[in-house]
Amino acid sequence: MLHVGLTGNIASGKSTVATLFARWGAVVIDADEIVHQLQRPGTAVFAGIVARFGPDVVRPDGMLDRAALRRQVLASPADLAALNGIVHPAVRERSAELVEQARRTGARIVVSVIPLLFESDDPARFDAIVLVDAPTPLRRERLLRDRRLSPDDASGMLESQMPASEKRPRSTHVIENDGDLAALERGARRVWDQLDAANAARGA
Repeated sequence: MLHVGLTGNIASGKSTVATLFARWGAVVIDADEIVHQLQRPGTAVFAGIVARFGPDVVRPDGMLDRAALRRQVLASPADLAALNGIVHPAVRERSAELVEQARRTGARIVVSVIPLLFESDDPARFDAIVLVDAPTPLRRERLLRDRRLSPDDASGMLESQMPASEKRPRSTHVIENDGDLAALERGARRVWDQLDAANAARGA
């Protein structure tokens, strides 16, 4: 089995690439989906967040107010570090469980989608790392248009992540997403074929 880390800064297009990889046969484990599950009311992660950040990050319906939490942590490096300390260990534990399940069921290629792979994870635990990248102005435009973030929130999220220029040389493959969907699919297919070949060469 080939375990691939798929990453990319916000609005780079990694979710689209993950969907393509799944279509072509990958088992996809999405860290963001795990985070959402772990942050539901009644979980230890939810309780830890509320204990650290207070009731202002809880909506009237009892769910986590992600927008309020995002604003708070983007304004304070200490708060961001505290949130990461609550969330990331639990995500890594659950991810490891899902990877092992996939291994036991005979998966050929498992793709772990981890936005903050270089910031919060160990790159050495992956057989290959795929980075999806797009120019910062284009990613900012996507945040404003598609996610309807305010200009300040968009700037905060863009600036909070490690620059892609530092991630590119540490990645096994880089998929450029500065064109249309068809171009992205072609680039993703080239990388997928290389991953498939690498897995076959391992005798998996």
